[in-house]
Amino acid sequence: MTEGATEAATEARRLEGAPFATDIRARVAAEVAAFTEEQGRPPGLAVVICGRSAPSMVYLERILKGCAAVGVRGEMVDVEGDDAVRMEAGLTTALRRLNADPTVNGIIVQMPLPKGVRLRTVIDAIDPLKDIDGIHPLNAGLLRLGFEGFVPATAHAALEMIHRSGVEVRGADAVVIGRSAVVGMPLAFLLTREDATVTVCHSKTRALADKVRRADIVVVAAGQPGLVTGEMLKPGAVVIDVGINVLEGRIVGDVDFESARGVAGAITPVPGGVGPLTNALLLSHLVRAAQRQASEAREVAET
Repeated sequence: MTEGATEAATEARRLEGAPFATDIRARVAAEVAAFTEEQGRPPGLAVVICGRSAPSMVYLERILKGCAAVGVRGEMVDVEGDDAVRMEAGLTTALRRLNADPTVNGIIVQMPLPKGVRLRTVIDAIDPLKDIDGIHPLNAGLLRLGFEGFVPATAHAALEMIHRSGVEVRGADAVVIGRSAVVGMPLAFLLTREDATVTVCHSKTRALADKVRRADIVVVAAGQPGLVTGEMLKPGAVVIDVGINVLEGRIVGDVDFESARGVAGAITPVPGGVGPLTNALLLSHLVRAAQRQASEAREVAET
């Protein structure tokens, strides 16, 4: 067992995202104020949505509220269409318009996309310099090779939660449940880069409980309520629940919180865990994108 993954005495420590998010937003607000004074306008974020599923709308409303709190101009771009072909065409048109708009510094496309709408549509159209949620192959490749680029904000938030839990990542056994391009796989690369031994599990994994029981760090991003229970956990494990599900009118995660908190050493609640930190980090990504674009524009003007 690694340092930081000691046995839980009574109940797991709750890893609340709000205090960490508050610190990040304070820094972002100062950076936004400086950018606005220098450029004569605030950084701009465009949130593109296709379809209005309940979890998506909760997430998007929080992003736009976060924009207003730090002085960022946020806009929602709703792509409509009565079938996948028309929706893909509308998505491509919207992304190309936003790419060309100098007042838009960052673009995110809410996932998952509606059935039949291909992720490739987004990848082909989005500008990697405005892709602040790290889904473009250029950003994904930079992450895989260990270079600086934009990392998916949710994966970034999960890693920050792990750091703040106190667990020693180097040498730890980590299980990531979920292999999506926006959470599971980028987080697996981030943890591997920090010298954890990572097992990526998914819907076809055999003996999932056995794999989870050996892990010092468990990250669950499968979109299945109650997938991980307390009896599956190693005592003292750090549990990061990335799931957002609507169940009987409540937002719940992928971990059965009540049973897990009696075994884990530290655990994120849902809501209130990874979500607030994700939104704050997304805004920090936006500021970095805006600063880079302004710097490149100055260089072009000086040549």
